Amino acid sequence: MTTPAKYLKIIFPFFNTKRTQEIFRINPTVIPTREEAKDIIIYVYDYNATTLNESSLTTIEQCFSYKDNNNVSWINIDGIRKAEVEAVCNHYGIHYLLIEDILSIGQRPKMDEMDHILFCILNMLYFNETTMTVETEQISIVLGKKFVLSFQEDDKKDVFNPIRDKLRIAGTRLRQSNADYLCYSMIDLIVDNYYTVLEKIGEKIELLEEEIIRFGNTRSLARINSLRKELIVLKRNMAPVRDMVNGFLRSDNELLEERTIKYFKDVYDHIVQANDLVENYRDMIMTLQDLYMNKVNLKLNEVMKVMTIVTCLMAPATVIGGVFGMNFEIIPLTHQKAGFYIALALMIVIPILMIFIFKRRGWFNTGRSL
Repeated sequence: MTTPAKYLKIIFPFFNTKRTQEIFRINPTVIPTREEAKDIIIYVYDYNATTLNESSLTTIEQCFSYKDNNNVSWINIDGIRKAEVEAVCNHYGIHYLLIEDILSIGQRPKMDEMDHILFCILNMLYFNETTMTVETEQISIVLGKKFVLSFQEDDKKDVFNPIRDKLRIAGTRLRQSNADYLCYSMIDLIVDNYYTVLEKIGEKIELLEEEIIRFGNTRSLARINSLRKELIVLKRNMAPVRDMVNGFLRSDNELLEERTIKYFKDVYDHIVQANDLVENYRDMIMTLQDLYMNKVNLKLNEVMKVMTIVTCLMAPATVIGGVFGMNFEIIPLTHQKAGFYIALALMIVIPILMIFIFKRRGWFNTGRSL
């Protein structure tokens, strides 16, 4: 049996109730179940100012040797499995509540301090050109003394390649700094990538505006609703990041060096500006919706004007035909040969005079220049 939603998908290709359900299906009182990854990929970057040891590990136990080795260690784990996450977290002294946050899904971006550990969780954002949707990937970052642990869900994409490139170059600020600067660099890249997604959304809004002005059909309205949903996704994932970064700024934890706090202020400015941009795009979407409705009303007014003019032009012929169609003997010209031609001439001449009068009054100006 075909549901109404399926009918709408046939009529409007951009109608997608499934996307709406994905966006709003969030209930903090229900613990969602995560499907464990089939494989996990572990990369370790163990470095100091002069040396770098970059390696790919096969078992989680191989990570244990990097603790307290006097180097800064970045352990990146792609793929979330409960046993491996608990093993590495227990070895590095991470509280059980933080482990639960790492294993959970749909978490609101936040920052926590617990047992000499700084922890933050947020989402990396990507724009899918095929489905025209904003995709999210949750990442958990644990900052400890001389180490950073990062837990990602997808091993096929992230935004950290610039960090990897800088780590491979001796003498960079990243190589000469402590683990807190690495943590800052990761958050900064995630926030900077938000602008890439915003640029894609901005391009779609500009194209949509031009489409509405030129055509303004029901497909345009579907695209307006689609972009509005994606802005909801952006707002939900980006707005809490400001409070998360502010948590680093207000923290007096010894893991954060004073010189690194300045860089977090820069990230804070970027996320505030990104949130303002989302609000601007939201206002533009509302303006496009008003523009669409105004154009629909304008088309309706044009149709009604044409129909009204046609009705007015047909009114004299209707009146004349009705009068001469009465069954009364006293009607003038009824029994004369010229009566028919006189009535027909009146039916033609009067509408022509009406057209001339309407044109002089400017009633035929339908505003097509819009």
